[in-house]
Amino acid sequence: MRMVNIGNSWDDILKEAFASESYLALREFLKEEYRRHTVYPDMHDIFNALRYTPYEDVKAVILGQDPYHGEGQAHGLCFSVKEGVPAPPSLQNIFKEIYDETGVRNTSPCLVPWAKRGVLLLNTVLTVRAGQPNSHKGRGWEALTDEIIRRLNERETPMVFLLWGGNARAKKSLLTSKSHLVLESAHPSPLSAYNGFFGCGHFVKANAFLTQHGVKEIDWST
Repeated sequence: MRMVNIGNSWDDILKEAFASESYLALREFLKEEYRRHTVYPDMHDIFNALRYTPYEDVKAVILGQDPYHGEGQAHGLCFSVKEGVPAPPSLQNIFKEIYDETGVRNTSPCLVPWAKRGVLLLNTVLTVRAGQPNSHKGRGWEALTDEIIRRLNERETPMVFLLWGGNARAKKSLLTSKSHLVLESAHPSPLSAYNGFFGCGHFVKANAFLTQHGVKEIDWST
C-alpha cells in the first residue's frame, strides 16, 4: 500500500495525522488484512469520500459507521453502493425520506453526485473484512476520522452535520463551533427508521440553513 495521496486540500490538512504513530500502526494492520483476507472497499477506494469532496467544498457531512461488508457494495462513501448494485435497506429509507420531504425520486444507489456537490459521506471506520461488520473497529481509523471531524468543526464557513444513530451521535462532542448546524435522529436502518428518522426533515432543514447563510443548497438527487 502506498502512502496516502488524496489529491486535494485534505493532503495538507491531514499531513500530521497520516504521519502519526496511530495511523502508521493502522497501515501495517491493513497491509496484513488485505493480504490475508477479503477486505472492503478496494484499497484504492478507501479515501473516496475525501477525494470527491475537498475540505473547502464541504456543505454537509453525513456520518456512517463502517463500510458495507458484502461483495461489490462498498466504494468509500457511506450509505452509497456502486452503480447497478441494489440499494441496501438503509439507503432505500434515506431515499424514501428525501422523497417525502422534497418530492425528489432517486433511482441510482451511487451517491457520487452528492459527494461532488459538497456532501462528505464519511464512515467513522473506513475498512471492513468481508462478511464481518465492525471487524476493523478500534484499529485506529477512529483517530483519523475524529481528526477530520475536528478540522471541519474549525472551519468558519457554515456547514451541516447529519448524525443518524448512536454511533454518529457519539461524535457530537467534537462539534463545538456555533457556526454549524447539527441535526440528529435515529439511524435510517429498518430496525430504527420508524423511531425518528422518518419525518426528521433533515434534508429540507439542511438546505434552509445553507441558504440562510448564503451557501448554495444541495441537490439531493442522484
